[in-house]
Amino acid sequence: MRLLSLLPAATEIVAALGAGDELVGISHDCDWPPDIADLPRVTRSALAGVGAGVGEADSSLEAAAIDELVRSHAAAGAPLFDLLSDEIASLCPDVIVTQCVCDVCAISEADVRALATRLSPVPRIVTMAGGTLDGVFQDIASVAAALERDAEGRAFVAGLRDRMRVVHERLRAARAPRPRVAVIEWEDPPFAAGHWVPELVHRAGGTDVLARAGDHSREIAPGAVEAAAPDVLVVAPCGYSLDASACSARTLLGRESWRWAHDLPVWALDANALLSRGGPRLIDGLETIARILHPSLFGVPAAGASRVHPASAPVPRSP
Repeated sequence: MRLLSLLPAATEIVAALGAGDELVGISHDCDWPPDIADLPRVTRSALAGVGAGVGEADSSLEAAAIDELVRSHAAAGAPLFDLLSDEIASLCPDVIVTQCVCDVCAISEADVRALATRLSPVPRIVTMAGGTLDGVFQDIASVAAALERDAEGRAFVAGLRDRMRVVHERLRAARAPRPRVAVIEWEDPPFAAGHWVPELVHRAGGTDVLARAGDHSREIAPGAVEAAAPDVLVVAPCGYSLDASACSARTLLGRESWRWAHDLPVWALDANALLSRGGPRLIDGLETIARILHPSLFGVPAAGASRVHPASAPVPRSP
């Protein structure tokens, strides 16, 4: 099987299923697991100045400038990413994995299907479409089926569900209260995180005060975040590493419109590893949020999270 992955989540799924040696090409921003680093890159960013390789969102451009570039490209009907068609043709893929969740985050499904019709033989297209955890688990099953590894896929999803169950049962046994949580997916303009993030917060023992599971991420005013009265603020801009997220959180806190958040514990998360990608590491994200909200039950957060403000203070608890 010769498999081409056009998004990081798919690459992570393929590797987790033990099929990493069947990957013949990956997207420009695939960065996990580390042993895929030398595979051919068959996409690139079309946004000048944002970057064309791994970690593109950590560029020197400010969040507002990146947002403006994205909006101007969308208004002009221009693609945000380019498919390297000659490289793809030379790799002769049997299967191409793409997505239809967000055209801002990865190559659009329509562009992939249009290219596939020009290849010989025409490869099978697998489209990841999950916007909730159940949808992500179905995507894992779909990729496993394309790889003819259905049993491995079922076992892997069962293991992920078992980890979720452990968190749930510990929260239930402790009758843990649910802190109110606001998750910010972009700094300027601010966006509330949608898709699977509200579900991660809920299953981690919190209440997302800005979005519902399956909703699209949406722009939101700082005043609306304040009015939602969160107990905890989590900053995890889409596509950002932990260091970039922490920098973004500090920038937010430095603005007058976010002064109200100085009374809250503010956490930055490695969005790439824990929240942004619809793959298996979302469960790492769930466990990390559980540690943020309930350290007495789960221990302190691991390296993928950083407390930005204040340096030490108890997490407020809602009744």
